[in-house]
Formats: sequence, C-alpha cells, structure tokens
Amino acid sequence: MPGSWLGVLGGGQLGRMFCAAAQSMGYRVCVLDPDEASPAGAVADRHIRAGYLDEAALDELAALCAAITTEFENVPAAALDRLAATRVVAPAGRCVAIAQDRMVEKSFIGDCGLAVAPYLAVHQADDLARADVTLFPGILKAARLGYDGKGQVRVADAAAARAAFQQLGGVPCVLEKRMNLALELSAVVARGFDGHWVAFPIAENEHRAGILARSLIPARVSQDIAWQAADAARRIAETMDYVGVLCVEFFLLDDGRLLVNELAPRPHNSGHWSIDACVTSQFEQQVRVLAGLPLGSVRPLGAAVMLNLMGDLWFTASDTAPREPDWPRALAHPQAKLHLYGKAQPRPARKMGHLTLLGDSVDQALHEAVAIERELGIDGPAH
Repeated sequence: MPGSWLGVLGGGQLGRMFCAAAQSMGYRVCVLDPDEASPAGAVADRHIRAGYLDEAALDELAALCAAITTEFENVPAAALDRLAATRVVAPAGRCVAIAQDRMVEKSFIGDCGLAVAPYLAVHQADDLARADVTLFPGILKAARLGYDGKGQVRVADAAAARAAFQQLGGVPCVLEKRMNLALELSAVVARGFDGHWVAFPIAENEHRAGILARSLIPARVSQDIAWQAADAARRIAETMDYVGVLCVEFFLLDDGRLLVNELAPRPHNSGHWSIDACVTSQFEQQVRVLAGLPLGSVRPLGAAVMLNLMGDLWFTASDTAPREPDWPRALAHPQAKLHLYGKAQPRPARKMGHLTLLGDSVDQALHEAVAIERELGIDGPAH
C-alpha cells in the first residue's frame, strides 16, 4: 500500500519519471544505479550507488523494497532473477531477456504468430555468404545492446554487410531487409498480475538519425490498423505472461502490412505524452502494476505531439560552451508542457528532456510543435 518502498534498477529519465509518479501516490522509491549523478537517483528517496550485479547491493534493495521494477531493458536479467527470489519483481527476468537479444526477440515474435521484416541471424562473417540477395538493401544490427540507432549499419550488398560486421566488432548480428515504410507506430500496454490489460492510444513516431524526434497521438491511421497494433501488443504480452508496462514498435508498410520491429519491456519514449494528455500516465500504470493496484483509465484528454529535446539544442555553430535554450519562448505557447531530465551535461544526441504540445486535434498540436521547433532551432522531421 502507499507508504511502502518500491525499487527501481536503473537511474535514467524513465526511472526519474517513475519516481515522480510513485511519490505522488505516497510511495517511497529506492534507485539502484552506479552513476552518482543519475537523474532518477537525484529525486529518489534513496539511491544505492552500485553495479547491477552487485549481490550485496541487490540484497540491500530487496531488504528495503516490497516490489521492484526496471527502467531499461539492458539491466542484467540475472539481477531481476535474484531479486525475484524474495520480492515481487515486474517485469520478470525471462521477459527482459527476450528483448535483450534481437535473434531471440524475432523468433519469439514469430512464435506469437506475428510478422517481422525478413532477416538472417549472423553469428559469424561466413553466415553472410548465404544471405539471400532479397535481404538487400538491408540493415545490419548488433543482436545485443543496440538502441537509438546505435549498433546499426545500413548495407547495400553482401560485401558492405561483411565490412559492417567487422565494424560492429564481429559480434552476433541480425541482417534485416529494409522495408518501404509508410509510418512507424508504437503500442504501449500495461498488464497486471491478474492478466487484466489496457492499451494506450497508438502513437505515430518520426525519427531523426535513428532517434525518436516526435510522437503524434493519436496516430493518423485507420481504426483497423490501430486495433491490429493494440491486439498484437496484447498477444505478445499474454504469450510471455508479461507483467508491467510494455512497448511494441511497428513498421506500417506502404502496402498496408503491419510488422513488429522490436519490444521494450518498460515505459517508452513514445509514451511520455501520457503524463500530460492521459487520465493515467504510463508511469502511474507501472506503479499500479508493481503495487498490485487496479489499472487506471487510458482515455486521452485530447490530441498531443511529443518532441524530444536532444543535447544538440544546447549548442550552435558559434558556441564554445552549452547555453540554455529559450524556454520562455517555447512556453509562450500556452499548451506546451516542458519536462527536463536533470542531466547536468548536454551532449549531441543525448536525450535531455521533452515537450508535449496539447491540442484539440493532431494537426493543431503538430502546428504548434513545428512552430516551437522553428523557434528553438530544432531540425525536426518534415511537417
């Protein structure tokens, strides 16, 4: 019940937003993260500064907290398994492990009866010699530890793929065919220990340099496509008996087919809009699930556009040191909501915060979002 301690493995911005949601409901939060200056650790009621496989630190976390979650998928599954021996843990280590390896992930998605882009598992360079020519042009992706476009190389042919394999360090990879995309979508669902689940409105996502730049809610797709995405996410969650908040990312192809791209066993960047524009945010749902409370309504309060604020925004060509962006100008738009993540050092391609623009329609919210991008000097995707 509220007043209890909840634990989080990971100290990034997702953990920080989890802390805010949990504390607003009366919980105390302990974060385990090795970074002394972690965004979540700065606001948590307690911060254990230790590695994720530090057994003494894990035991300390378990002794304090009644239930524990994770805020990023690359936390070692073994850490979750150790905690689960004595405490409520969601999501389970076995679920996180599926999302940590692209080969395992794609095989699992296929077992759910869902389609993915054509691909080849690449364990060694010789595997590329048998790559079907129809897989090119493609993208070679490291099987583990890739995110936000990292660990990925676009390849035109087998020779380029072999070079990219060496560039990625010769680690196991997936060669995935590049598809003709109409849109990229994501479905965020929450599922409780009792099997009850809810799906947030489907988000339409626009990327820049492999990193999410904008999310538009609701996605500008047919009701049938939105239903397909939500149902696919439900099927995945139920098949793995997932408990917690889960994001499933999709490719919508030019021919209308919907392919699953990847899974994120946690709240997701494309769901940040829910803090301001939904009855229950994805982070409150994470708290509710972890605490065994009923799930909240996912009814949207209106349309929204979420803009990522990258560290590039703190620099211009003439800057020798970072400068604070013109937040008063952005907030002169009365339906703009600013969220900064408490990161002291801005760097290019580093997520520093986000802005959510509310509106009566997606087009209205997008118009305001584009205006703010222009005023702040953000080079966003085409309108």
